[in-house]
Amino acid sequence: MWSLSTVLPCVALASARHAFVTRDETTLSTLTLSGPASLPTDATPPLNPALASFSVETAFFEEYMGNESYPNKLSQNLFENLKERTGVPAEVRIGGITAESTFWDANQEAALYNFIGDTGALKNTTLGPQFWNSVKLLPGGTKIVMTLDLESLNYTGALDMAEAAWKSLGSGQISRFESKSFDFLTDATVGNEPDQYHSTHLDAQSYTAIWERWTVNISKALGIDYPEFQVGATAIDPLWPYNTPQADAQFDCVSALAAGANDGHTVKTCSEHTYQYSVCDNTRAAVATLTNLVNHTRLAEYLDLWQPRIHNVRAQLGPDAFVIGEFNSVSCGGRNSVSNTFGQAIWLLDTTLYAASINVSRVYVHQGGPLAFYNLWSPTKVFPSYSAYLFVTEAIGHSTSLRLSNIFPGRQANGSSITTAGGDPSAGQISVYGFWDEKSAQIYPSKLALLNLEMYNQTDSYLRPKITIDISAYLPKNQKVMVKRLIAPGADVMSSDVTTWAGQSFASGVAEGNIMEENISDGQVVVEASSAALVYW
Repeated sequence: MWSLSTVLPCVALASARHAFVTRDETTLSTLTLSGPASLPTDATPPLNPALASFSVETAFFEEYMGNESYPNKLSQNLFENLKERTGVPAEVRIGGITAESTFWDANQEAALYNFIGDTGALKNTTLGPQFWNSVKLLPGGTKIVMTLDLESLNYTGALDMAEAAWKSLGSGQISRFESKSFDFLTDATVGNEPDQYHSTHLDAQSYTAIWERWTVNISKALGIDYPEFQVGATAIDPLWPYNTPQADAQFDCVSALAAGANDGHTVKTCSEHTYQYSVCDNTRAAVATLTNLVNHTRLAEYLDLWQPRIHNVRAQLGPDAFVIGEFNSVSCGGRNSVSNTFGQAIWLLDTTLYAASINVSRVYVHQGGPLAFYNLWSPTKVFPSYSAYLFVTEAIGHSTSLRLSNIFPGRQANGSSITTAGGDPSAGQISVYGFWDEKSAQIYPSKLALLNLEMYNQTDSYLRPKITIDISAYLPKNQKVMVKRLIAPGADVMSSDVTTWAGQSFASGVAEGNIMEENISDGQVVVEASSAALVYW
């Protein structure tokens, strides 16, 4: 068992679980996985069926879901597709930046009212009793994380919202409150990204002094005698190295817990937000490119920054306690030709599986304003990245005992990802994940996810590269396998019409076309550049 003091983002020792490779002059063309096939020591606990979840911006929730009279059938179908594959709906966090200027009015007739100022900017949002009918348009059993306003420091307003949600949705649906957050109701968060408040300048101590008192008082007011709140929702990336005075002084879940956030025993989960790239300023926008986004080494090194926090939180709150409560590719709304491409689908798939491999329980991809480039869909249109969640949910299936490990490029003994310098001969182009069912008598995995992140655009004039991955070491002798593919004409594709999962497109919200599955008997799986394959048997 490794200690937190040994977590490193980049060192040069290779994993025992590796592969033999050969190259041609331009790219990696073959890869042989070497095993062993047994469950790795670093495998996750059983995956949460709601691993692939959502965060929806409060002010635009009704646009996404519609209302009782005019439900948004597109969104309903897209959510139902995911539930169908696991039997468990994706969780939905209602939050984002607009949650900090959202208020409750028990007398408002409209479900949701957005006040737009003279400049055309959204000033605030008011929810009325009909809003909860929009929430109920989600699939039955959906767990909700409801964000409560903390930035205005108006306890009465936060309590009013919590009481309204709890009364209308109940303890069965509110999953957590977040300050901001609620399970239909699942829970609540008090505050969205409190580490970035401009008016109050909170740190771990001042945040905790307010947060702990509020969560205790709201719990008492609602008659809740168990943990129902989600702490954190912070957004600033961890500093590296992590064990320095500067890093220790950061405001995050760990420092909030150390300051006493759970003294009242109200904390159920910890949430932190991750946006790997940004266009919020010119410096960061310069590197927010599709080529940088679609690279396993880059995304693994980024998520590895959270490993010390993940281990700390899980040790205090339990194995299901750390979630990425809001994330996407490029903050400040995404970037055209980057976040709205099929390349983002491959990035989203790899990010979700890699996050799970380092023991993140659930990831909530953010659905922002209807015009945001990073959305999986807008209220009227589906984008290629939605297909990544179809892959994830189908990989998990209806099992509640499926465990995951990143078997290529693998992980070093200290827990960090293998980088190009540390033994990944694919230079961040290939990642492979294994799924083991702990209830199975077999030592072998039951599924493999093979991802080829090598960039190929539909505008390229050369033949699409491909790699042959020999998975024989992970198969019982003479085992035949089935393959389903996630693919589009190229990473730069921005249309869901030509993006397919197992041969089907989902541009209309429902499957179109026939399911395509391949039979392979020799353990050799070909995966084209900018595509992924789910192998199962």
